[in-house]
Amino acid sequence: MTDNITSVGGGGGPDTGVSALKGRTGAGAPAETRGRTTIADGVVAKIAGMAAREVPGIYSLGAGMARAFGAMRERVPGGAAGAVTRGVKVEVGERQAAVDLDVVVEYGVSIVDVAGNVRTNVIGAVERMTGLEVVEVNVAVDDVRLPDDEEEAEPDEGRVR
Repeated sequence: MTDNITSVGGGGGPDTGVSALKGRTGAGAPAETRGRTTIADGVVAKIAGMAAREVPGIYSLGAGMARAFGAMRERVPGGAAGAVTRGVKVEVGERQAAVDLDVVVEYGVSIVDVAGNVRTNVIGAVERMTGLEVVEVNVAVDDVRLPDDEEEAEPDEGRVR
């Protein structure tokens, strides 16, 4: 029987984008530690994106160009799948993860408070769901949504009724 070994990112090479958690092996080891659990970088990015969007004061994620391309992708059937990770970049190591977020905040909110709440929520969600230690969450505020900014109105189904 071997000791507990936690290895994240060592499963298939440094650039595979998959994290692996290993436990003790052998007949005397608890069932939950027998075997390997792998966590893809995309999973961590989705968790971080969802956690950031839950924070009041966050309007959306993604820098200007990413939002523009994302808006076009969302209009294509099946293209909205990447919307959760838009504006989210993660780096996953053996036992740790780092998260970079590009956000747009609502006008009138304290950016410092919102950024702190985003960090708290993202760290809590990623650590709770993956077991990885989040060493940093960098928040870049790319824009402020003003109250008079109107969303693009959806065109009518047809010009003639």
